Amino acid sequence: MHLLGGLSPAQFLRDYWQKQPLLIRAALPGFHDPLSPEELAGLACEPGVEARLILEEDGEKPWTVRHGPFSEADFLKLPETHWTLLVQDAEKQAPMLLASFLEPFRFIPDWRRDDLMISYAPAHGSVGPHLDDYDVFLLQGLGRRRWRIGAGPVAGDDYLPDSELRILRQFTPAQEWILEAGDMLYLPPRLAHHGIALEPCLTYSIGFRAPGHRELLLGFMEFLGEAIDPEARYTDPDLTLQDNPGAIGAAALADIGRLLQHYLRTDPETVARWFGRFSTEPKPAFAAQPEPEPWSLAELQAHLQTGGALERHPGARFAYIEQAEFTLLFIDGQEFALGPAVAGLAPLLCRQRIFSYDRLRPAWREEAAQALLLDLLNEGYLVIYEDD
Repeated sequence: MHLLGGLSPAQFLRDYWQKQPLLIRAALPGFHDPLSPEELAGLACEPGVEARLILEEDGEKPWTVRHGPFSEADFLKLPETHWTLLVQDAEKQAPMLLASFLEPFRFIPDWRRDDLMISYAPAHGSVGPHLDDYDVFLLQGLGRRRWRIGAGPVAGDDYLPDSELRILRQFTPAQEWILEAGDMLYLPPRLAHHGIALEPCLTYSIGFRAPGHRELLLGFMEFLGEAIDPEARYTDPDLTLQDNPGAIGAAALADIGRLLQHYLRTDPETVARWFGRFSTEPKPAFAAQPEPEPWSLAELQAHLQTGGALERHPGARFAYIEQAEFTLLFIDGQEFALGPAVAGLAPLLCRQRIFSYDRLRPAWREEAAQALLLDLLNEGYLVIYEDD
C-alpha cells in the first residue's frame, strides 16, 4: 500500500498509530494538487468558511492570527514571506474537488475523522512549533516544507502567552525531514512539530478527532438525562429524627447513591445508542437541511432508473452498529432502527459516498428501504445534484 510506505493498514495500526511518527516517501506517487493556491484563497473569501491567516512578525507579539472571510485586498496587503493561510473542513466546502480526497484514509473508522485542512504558505511560512491533541497525516502538495519534530509526547502546556495559537515556548527538534509533493508524515497526538515552507507550498492535513474524557462523560450524562421525568423529585417518606439538623445522614447518602445508580446505566445497548448519536453529531455549519420541495417516491425512482444518483451530504456523518435483532443507523446524531429486511442498507450507506440504482437495486425491492431512502433525501442527509 503506497499510502503507508509498503505497510499494510494492520501493520501501521499495530506499530505506529498513536505510538510513533512515520515518514512516508512517495505516499501518493505523482500527486497533483486538486486545487491551486488561488482557488484556496478564493475559498477563504467565502462566507461561512473557517479560514485563518497566521503571520510571523517582529515585536511583542511575534505571531498574529486573522480570521476570515477575507477579501482580495487582504491578500494583496500580505508580505512576501512569513505567513500561512489555513482553511478548515475543505472537503465539505468544496466537495466536487475534495470529497474523494479522504477515501485512502478510511482504514481509520469514519467516526474518528475530523476534517481536511489545507494550508498555503510562501517561503518561510509557518504556524510555529506546536502540538495537537489528535492524530494527523501531513501530505505535501505543491513545493517543499521542512518538518522538525520533537523526541516524544509533550506533557505540559508551556505555550506562548496571549496567543490563541498553541505555540510552544521551548522546542528542541529531534528529527528533521524535507517533504516534497506526494510525501507524507504521520504524527501521533501531542508530539511537538514545526513545519516551515522552503518555497510556496500547499500542505494537506488529515486530522482525527479525539474526544476528551470530560466531553464524553458530559455527553453521556446529557443523553441519560433526556429520559428522566422532569417532575421526578427526591423523596424520603422514612425520614427519622436526627440529633443535629446540619448533618447529612447516612440514610440520605444511601438514598442518593441508589438514585444515581438507577439512572447511570452503562449496559451495552444504552452506550451504543448514545455513542452512535454522539459520534455522528455534525459541525453546526455543516448540518444538513431538509429539502424545501420534498421529493416523491415516484420522482426518486424515476431519477435513479434514468441514470441519476444519490450522494451523501458532504458534511453529514454516517455510522452504524449491528445489534442482534436490528441494525442501528446513525446520521448526524439521529438514530434509525433498521429491521432485517433493510439492515443491509446501513453498511452500504456508511461505506459508499455515491449510490446508483444498480448499487441500490437489491435494497430497493423492499418498501421499507424505499421509504428510508426517500426520508433521508428529503431530510437532506442524501442529496441529488441536478446537473448529474
